[in-house]
Amino acid sequence: MRRPVAFYLVCLILVVVLPSFIYATIVLNRTNDAQERAVELLLKASTESVNRVIDREVSSMLSMLAFFSTSNYLQTGDYRNLQVQADKALVGTNAHLLVIGPDYQQRLNSRVPYGTELGQTADRATAEKAFATDRPAVSSLFFGKTAQNWVFNVHYPVRLNSGERILLTLTQDANHLLKVVNPDILSPEWNAAVLDDAGKVIVSTDPAINTGDPFFLQVVPALRIGLGSARHQDVDYQVVTDFSPLTGWKIVAWAKAADVRATAMSSLLWLTAGGAIIATLATAGAVLIARILSRDVRLLAHDAKRLGMGERVPPRRHVIAELDTVSKALSEAAEARTRAENEIRFLMREVAHRSKNQLTVIQAMLNQSVSIRETAVAFADSFRKRLAGLARSTELMITNAALGVDLAELAENQLKPFVPVDAGRVRVSGPPVRLDSQASQTLGMALHELATNAAKHGAFANDSGIVELSWALEADRLNLVWRESCSNFDPGLAETQPKGFGSVVLERMLGIALDAELERRMHADGIEWRFSIPLSKLKEGASEGEV
Repeated sequence: MRRPVAFYLVCLILVVVLPSFIYATIVLNRTNDAQERAVELLLKASTESVNRVIDREVSSMLSMLAFFSTSNYLQTGDYRNLQVQADKALVGTNAHLLVIGPDYQQRLNSRVPYGTELGQTADRATAEKAFATDRPAVSSLFFGKTAQNWVFNVHYPVRLNSGERILLTLTQDANHLLKVVNPDILSPEWNAAVLDDAGKVIVSTDPAINTGDPFFLQVVPALRIGLGSARHQDVDYQVVTDFSPLTGWKIVAWAKAADVRATAMSSLLWLTAGGAIIATLATAGAVLIARILSRDVRLLAHDAKRLGMGERVPPRRHVIAELDTVSKALSEAAEARTRAENEIRFLMREVAHRSKNQLTVIQAMLNQSVSIRETAVAFADSFRKRLAGLARSTELMITNAALGVDLAELAENQLKPFVPVDAGRVRVSGPPVRLDSQASQTLGMALHELATNAAKHGAFANDSGIVELSWALEADRLNLVWRESCSNFDPGLAETQPKGFGSVVLERMLGIALDAELERRMHADGIEWRFSIPLSKLKEGASEGEV
């Protein structure tokens, strides 16, 4: 798969950002779920707390009624003093004492001055229930005619000493329970209300819901408690309910489901927006880095083309440090190529020069060989051997082109075809001396001709002759000695023989090419050649002791 750098950088960013975003979303959802459960538990505890407060309030009212049931004023029918007693006992409670006869006629109502004409109780249904069961009863919410307000009653059946059954009743304004339903104990999105057994609102924290109004949500059955849901006018609500067995009332807390989830949704939106912004910034940064990288890569590609064309490539500074290394490598490669090309051109010129020299030498060998009286077979054989010697010198010259040819190695190479079985008959000695190509070629041919003459007429022509080749460095010259020793040597015969190609090579080529001084000596047991060659002709910079 081939894609630009920007693609892979963006993929890298997505690989890093997306899992983090998913993980953060999961953690956020878990946190929101835990928070919702905590809110639900808090609301459930709050409704239970309200329920307990209402039960305590009603229980307190029942205790007060039980106290009044023991009053002598009640037993004797002295309702005037009973009202005085009630006013003192109920001061600050906002509650009022009623005495209701079996005909449901009010005999006493401490809400109004004693003696005021009273009618039947407006809460007849609950009063009937109390008479029928002979147990205390708490009424539903109703609008009191005397109070001209929404009230509720707590009835307490009493049997007088005379045997008559009456109801002692405490009536309380509904707004007295506002202190029970405190908005501070609720979460901001939530409201709470106390409903009577008929579903009418006794008190509510929502100012839009009035006391006495039917509650707008259906929260039946009445005994259902805990967390639930409801729907009203296409709006979903979350509801927490609790039930009071003492009063039969319900305590309801509710909130719009959308409002409850708003905090979570807001956090998720912020997370999404933040993730999108981070991803966008990271993508933009990746594209910018990719453009910078692409620019540097294009520069490297341009430098590579210049390298291919043989141009010099200077190192560049790049924004990415690693590319500096590549640029430096390209520059070094360009320098190496330039040096290699220069060396190749030099070697090509050297090869051309040496080839011309070789051809000149071969032509001289041919001219000299033709001038000597030999048969065609002898000519071909001697010419072939001379070419072989020249080839060996050339091979050494090529092998040691950089350092030069070692004189000892050159001697061994040229004498090798002529060395007898007893290698001790050839003795070579001298200090290390390096020769350049021209000198090694010329000296190689000279040694070849000396060995050829020794094989024909000298030390190698019998079974006991010895050849000693030695040299020494004196001042600025190389002094080389070729000495043959053999028992059947005839000095007179050697003096009378005509000069051959070997003599020509020794006298002309060494003398002319290397500016050598030659001396031939005849001894009773063999011939001796002495050569004195300037070191400057052997190799530039050659010196004593050179390896």
